[in-house]
Amino acid sequence: MSTAVARETLGFQAEVKQLLDLMIHSLYSNKEIFLRELISNGADAADKLRFEALANSALYESDPELKIRISVDKAARTITVSDNGIGMSREEVIANIGTIAKSGTREFLQSLTGDRAKDLRLIGQFGVGFYSSFIVADRVTLVTRRAGLAPTEAVRWECDMAKGGGEYTVEPAEKAARGTDVILHLREGEDELLDPFRVKEIVRKYSDHIALPVLVEGETVNQASALWARPKNEITEAQYVEFYKHVAHDFEPPLAWTHNRVEGRQEYVQLLYIPSRAPFDLYWDRRKRHGVKLYVRRVFILDDAEQLLPAYLRFVKGVVDAADLPLNVSREILQQSRDVEAIRAGCTKRVLGLLEDLAEKQPEKYAQFWREFGRALKEGVIEDPANRETLAKLLRFSSTHTDSEEETVALDDYVGRMKEGQEAIYYVTAEPFAAAKGSPHLEVFRRRAIEVLLLHDRIDEWLVGHLTEFQGKPLVSVARGDLDLSKIKAEGAAEPTWKVGEHAELLRALRRALGERVKDVRVSARLTESPACLVADEHDIGLNFARLLKAAGQKVPAAKPILEVNPAHPLVARLKPEDAHFDDWAALLFEQALVAEGGQLEDPAAFVRRTNRLMLQIGAN
Repeated sequence: MSTAVARETLGFQAEVKQLLDLMIHSLYSNKEIFLRELISNGADAADKLRFEALANSALYESDPELKIRISVDKAARTITVSDNGIGMSREEVIANIGTIAKSGTREFLQSLTGDRAKDLRLIGQFGVGFYSSFIVADRVTLVTRRAGLAPTEAVRWECDMAKGGGEYTVEPAEKAARGTDVILHLREGEDELLDPFRVKEIVRKYSDHIALPVLVEGETVNQASALWARPKNEITEAQYVEFYKHVAHDFEPPLAWTHNRVEGRQEYVQLLYIPSRAPFDLYWDRRKRHGVKLYVRRVFILDDAEQLLPAYLRFVKGVVDAADLPLNVSREILQQSRDVEAIRAGCTKRVLGLLEDLAEKQPEKYAQFWREFGRALKEGVIEDPANRETLAKLLRFSSTHTDSEEETVALDDYVGRMKEGQEAIYYVTAEPFAAAKGSPHLEVFRRRAIEVLLLHDRIDEWLVGHLTEFQGKPLVSVARGDLDLSKIKAEGAAEPTWKVGEHAELLRALRRALGERVKDVRVSARLTESPACLVADEHDIGLNFARLLKAAGQKVPAAKPILEVNPAHPLVARLKPEDAHFDDWAALLFEQALVAEGGQLEDPAAFVRRTNRLMLQIGAN
């Protein structure tokens, strides 16, 4: 008998139980996907065995033909899905079945909204795998033995949802063959799944693409060949979609895909998909999200081959099958291989080409892509200089010519609408969208009907630091340096009635009153409605960028803002340097401009006291 640890009763991780409850109720209307998920798990186990057996062929034992078997027992009301893949040890069973070893589980559950359709989509993104068994079964038994372990070192896992579903048991077992058997004890009302013909129908519908035989009652019912290796004209759209759901563990169909055989110095096949939705944790940990599997001559090598695409394309799912890489290739070898660099460049070019095609021919689909993945694509402008020009054409921004945050424009569109004499692409950065749209720096641009891009995403500050021009037109911040719009022929371009020299005394008094808080005070060419605004000097860090750096705990270069005032505004017009409250008015102008920029007051209480004093003074007069 086995000397393994005796039978244990363990409790599910709290997040697992919550996910099980949600899944059973949310996915029941699409319950047949449980079989797809279990077959996918079996295929993954076979892939992992092939890979480990490259270094240790003894793992195949006496059974080198990998397969998935499905059997039905009407009398016992069970379906059994078996594979002869890598199997699991006791520790792996507890780690993989009793808990969810995936970062962000708690955050994922907190992101659920209570809206059934939205939550179903999130559950599908998270991936349910083995847990989908409980959609149709009230009791699930798993018997598994890891390849290389003795038959007496097998493990039996069981959970009975009819008894509450909060616990499971793990105990020693004997299993002559390596791999995993999942035995589903069907719920009442699931009798159709006891019909082998119905089971075959489900397998053909969802798992025809699986690259190893799937046998139902001894009969192979799928094509059992790698889908990506087949000619494109032999693959239906439905087959492409089902393969995506398998490789991405996603319930929704993909937005688009590209399938190509590359020949030349390197020979490889790429089947790459753009998902319809961004994973809920896409931006939490950029190092963990990679969705491309690497095969070498149809032998599985890596599950998350981050070397095949840059980090900003980490949302792409799919398969790359290389003909020329060694079967024993490691992550370290991949990082240093020129062949892999060429494959990476080719895959990147192919994905960007697919996005260009979407943007040109299916703008509604591209708009959906941008809503889901636009922020990741902006990372590419910063990280991938070789493709910066292509990426710049794919960027989309809000602008003063759009009515909402959801409406966006391409840089090509902006350049096509530039006014006669306009030589720059103008933008403003602020968070959130409302702050950008309401920025006082836009006043003269609105008056003259000159379009300005509204950059309200946090990454935009870094973006414009790397994308300094487009089609020969420099990108210019409306909140930096001097502003000269005199060459632009535009409507509403009436010149101000004041002249700079007329206000020299006021400017000197404001400089004196504000002292070290400002670099300078000058009259504004930007303002038509507001009394004042803050701008950065031409070569200083922008005010919004400085706030972002400070919030991130990074050192902020020393730079003081310039206060610009609008002499035509009544508040500025009434300022008299000899007024006893002049210093209070000067400070109020500065603090109002700071708040309008989205900045924080250093001393809010002093601001309130100062405002109250001025209100009382006005009331007394």
